[in-house]
Amino acid sequence: MNTVAVIQARMGSSRLPGKVLMDLGGETTLARVVRRLKRSRQVTKIVVATTTACGDQSIIRECEHLQVVCFRGEEQDVLDRYYQAARANAADAAVRITSDCPLIDPELVDETVEVFRDEHADYASNVFPRTYPRGLDTEVFSFDALDRAWREAREAHQREHVTPYLYEHPQIFKLASLSGAADYSRYRWTLDTREDLELLRAIYSRFHGRDDFSWQEVLRLMEREPELAELNSQVLQKSVREH
Repeated sequence: MNTVAVIQARMGSSRLPGKVLMDLGGETTLARVVRRLKRSRQVTKIVVATTTACGDQSIIRECEHLQVVCFRGEEQDVLDRYYQAARANAADAAVRITSDCPLIDPELVDETVEVFRDEHADYASNVFPRTYPRGLDTEVFSFDALDRAWREAREAHQREHVTPYLYEHPQIFKLASLSGAADYSRYRWTLDTREDLELLRAIYSRFHGRDDFSWQEVLRLMEREPELAELNSQVLQKSVREH
């Protein structure tokens, strides 16, 4: 099975423009995401899906530096961008990752892919219900399910956020979920604000700029230094649909 991880990335951001190329311990946010994903055993190919906007040319250059495939598509219709990227790379299944998750964990990615495969699902994720920290979000779906969503989704949020049409129609698609043994959803490890950036830089500094640490190691760090979680504890998540 050709399992293609598609990382959506663009320079535009309402709360933190340019966050995808901001520095985290000597590497860009995007570089951290790509390099962590490269440790996945289940992902066979990584594609960065950016837009045709002129401002995203810098993402193209970073992808060249990282030696990772880059696909350019629609800026607002992200579902179309995912579909075209997956189709162009002959994906049997796609793994949706966002570029603002520089602590994405390859083991959790693999576990989610395994749930998708073992349960013969059309869509699987580790966010319904959410038990893992925000920023470890992984969604896996078949190309056939993506194709149907691409053809049938009409609502704006379904086009912008890629997967809502899938999980909003359990009568059509077989859904599967990966949940943790405990609920750590109170932690926020994604990058959307300056407060998030401060936390993520602190985490990377604690690991001396390495990016081969696991999410459990970050969890132990947060438990040892609970003041770290206070750095972005007041940040409000924009929308449930952005999970």
